[in-house]
Amino acid sequence: MTAIPMPAPGAARALRPATGRALPALRPLVAAVGRWATRALVAVAVLAFALLAVGPHLTGYRTMTMLTGSMAPEIQPGDVVVATPLAVADVTEGMVITYHIPIDDHRVVSHRVVEVQRGAEGTVSVRTKGDANDHVDPWTAVLQGDTAYQVRAVVPELGHAITALRDPAVSSALVYGVPALLAGWLLLGIWRPRADEAS
Repeated sequence: MTAIPMPAPGAARALRPATGRALPALRPLVAAVGRWATRALVAVAVLAFALLAVGPHLTGYRTMTMLTGSMAPEIQPGDVVVATPLAVADVTEGMVITYHIPIDDHRVVSHRVVEVQRGAEGTVSVRTKGDANDHVDPWTAVLQGDTAYQVRAVVPELGHAITALRDPAVSSALVYGVPALLAGWLLLGIWRPRADEAS
């Protein structure tokens, strides 16, 4: 008869290696990715707010979302242009400026100056053209005041995000959802040390 060894009372018993438990090991990685994604979203939101809301009041530049392809390929629909102030007297041919057109709805456009006319009284009038258009714009615009705005930079695709944020459903989700997520994140950070201590 073969004797079967039995563990002594109170002796430690070796555990078999766990199998099929890879999922719990991924939780720290998923949590880390979630934290970094949240931080990235917050950083982008703060940057966009600073660029579009705070910056123009502090530095005087203007931003505008390009709605058409009249300035393609340099400026595409959905891009945001950043225009900085300069003296009207300094406007020259070849500049891309942002201004109100003198007809119809007086909308704001960003087109290239192809002709500058300087009046005897110091007035400055311009003819403009979109780079992608076949013809010069059918108006002559008198630049009002002492300041014009020259396009200095283009932020690709940002206008699409701005348009999405103006959607009522998206706005409501941001107004109510973001604070809830931040509150949950803070509470998770408070409770996690206690859970670690308990374990």
